[in-house]
Amino acid sequence: MAASKTLVIVESPAKAKTIKKYLPRNYNVEATMGHVRDLPKSKLGIDIENNFEPSYVTIRGKGDILKKIKKEANTAKTILLATDPDREGEAISYHIAKYLKLDETKVDRIEFHEITKDAITKAIEHKRKIDMNLVNSQQARRVLDRLVGYSISPLLWKKIRKGLSAGRVQSVTTRIIVDREKEIMDFESEEYWLLDLKLIKEKEEFDAKFYGINQKKHEIKSSEEVEKIIAELTEPFIVSKVKEGKRTRKSPLPFTTSTLQQEAFKKLSFSTKKTMSLAQQLYEGLNIEGYGNVGLITYMRTDSIRISDEAKNNCRDYIFSQYGKEYVGDENKTKKKGKNIQDAHEAIRPTTMELEPIKVKDSLKRDQYRLYKLIWDRFVGSQMANAQYDTLSVNIDCGDYNFRSTGSKLVFQGFMRIYGYDGQDNSEEEKNKIPHLLEKEVVGLKDINKEQKFTSPPARFTEASLVKILEEKGIGRPSTYSPTIQTILNRGYVEVEDKKLHPTELGFIVTELMETYFKDIVDVEFTVGMEASLDEIADQNVQWQDIIGDFYSNFEKDLKYAEEVMEERKIEDPVSDVECDKCGRLMVIKTGRYGKFLACPGFPDCRNTKSFLEELGVKCPDCKEGELVVRRTKKGRTFYGCSNYPECEYTSWDRPIPEKCPKCQGILLQKGYGNRKKVYCPSEECGYVQK
Repeated sequence: MAASKTLVIVESPAKAKTIKKYLPRNYNVEATMGHVRDLPKSKLGIDIENNFEPSYVTIRGKGDILKKIKKEANTAKTILLATDPDREGEAISYHIAKYLKLDETKVDRIEFHEITKDAITKAIEHKRKIDMNLVNSQQARRVLDRLVGYSISPLLWKKIRKGLSAGRVQSVTTRIIVDREKEIMDFESEEYWLLDLKLIKEKEEFDAKFYGINQKKHEIKSSEEVEKIIAELTEPFIVSKVKEGKRTRKSPLPFTTSTLQQEAFKKLSFSTKKTMSLAQQLYEGLNIEGYGNVGLITYMRTDSIRISDEAKNNCRDYIFSQYGKEYVGDENKTKKKGKNIQDAHEAIRPTTMELEPIKVKDSLKRDQYRLYKLIWDRFVGSQMANAQYDTLSVNIDCGDYNFRSTGSKLVFQGFMRIYGYDGQDNSEEEKNKIPHLLEKEVVGLKDINKEQKFTSPPARFTEASLVKILEEKGIGRPSTYSPTIQTILNRGYVEVEDKKLHPTELGFIVTELMETYFKDIVDVEFTVGMEASLDEIADQNVQWQDIIGDFYSNFEKDLKYAEEVMEERKIEDPVSDVECDKCGRLMVIKTGRYGKFLACPGFPDCRNTKSFLEELGVKCPDCKEGELVVRRTKKGRTFYGCSNYPECEYTSWDRPIPEKCPKCQGILLQKGYGNRKKVYCPSEECGYVQK
């Protein structure tokens, strides 16, 4: 059997399959299945006395994979390391080179940001060496995170509860959520009133809102004040000012990792974890009918908004052919760039304009398609013209009291033809249609509406708004947002309720102890400064051991102090009413990697565990005996079913609520959250929808 001339090493089998179709027959592609070497789990694995030298071991389960790669490498004339184009990918290439005993200064490294034939061909033509600055940057992060995690976590186990952890990014993220909760708890609501008029000219009605007194903005604070104003609205309502104008809504920027996660959460209700998993599949390649395995999007871990000239031109040609010349955006418009842009990467975009969403829909799973369409629409929208509105602002006075009426009319859709913002209806062309008015004209009063309001506390974070704040503050990097959120959820520091992140009692206590004994670790400015230092390693501006050494000198003092004086704050696991069927003890509720579960408190003598069923306080409408509980599919999607399963097979994708239908006394279901929440009766005969 002839030996492969060239061995290409990538990270995933899906990526290997897609790449292979673009390479000659004498190329063989093997996958590492992610990282192959790491610090050992059983010990610190860092020689602190020897300049923080890390000790790497082969990750459990990767032995056979490495043996296969080594066997192929022994018969290959050329080896190309084609792992992902980021720090983690560079580190994997480095560890593969070490395992194969290759000279990392001579081995060939190739990188591409999209899996297309052109990108792979260009990458092979522009081979380079392993970038040790990137490797050292990754290594420094890994060592730093290990020092923090393996030093503080045992303290938390001892003082609070087993199974806890601390981390350089996770601890400050938890603090941000806890601090927001404290703001909400300390918030004192204040009363205010809205006062709206329904005005009329001839037969045309329009709305006007209270603005102020004697042309100065004023907020109505009490019912007495609003009643006084209403009582004095006896004079004619006179138009004092009419201002026509234009307003532009700029086309959006293409997606970065952060903005993709935010929009997928808002528009598709995807968690950050789900978004990144689906994006990985789209990037690595999927089997598209008529095309074979195709990588559909560019690399999904990026904070750059840059688009290649070729991709930009292809997109603009597409817009011209589909929508016309007037929809093509201004090529010279400037776009704000965020800090820390990795400009070697492009923004997240489709790899080709040929594969429109409708063409690939039948080849993709539902959620793969939805995310691909979101990326497609956002990219095309980013290259389209701005939306244009005509605006009208009218000031109306009644004695000393001033009201304002504003309206807008969409006159050119531009990018909104394909991409709307935050669930807006792109078909909404006119808002508060105001009739033609002239200054000093008198209009009639049809109705007065008053409404009592109270100021609201700051909103709790959602996954989307948390990612936004992490990016704005410079905490973590695109690759860390999703795993950080998963970690604090898995540790039980934070819970999700109605899509909002709520800190638990455990989250409060751990944060309080961290603030007391490890204030740098949970300090936002310190964390941001450390991120900047780690970036300098990649830019070859500093030695990685110097960064770790500077950090550890202070950290070691904090650690010794905490070990001596940190008080115990023991939190016991909540006790359930479920008896252990092996030893009879009441089982306790624990939080693990995949959520809550029941465990016997007799561990290690009794290791019995069971799934934890969260009851909704609603009886099953089918069997009338079981309680409806929260369940999850194998892929993690939430649904609701009967606790008597499999005897009763009642299920619902929408959440049952404790209230009964006022029309038929049947079950009510809730769909969506916030402004999109809908409560309805699933009975077709009833059809009740809560207003």
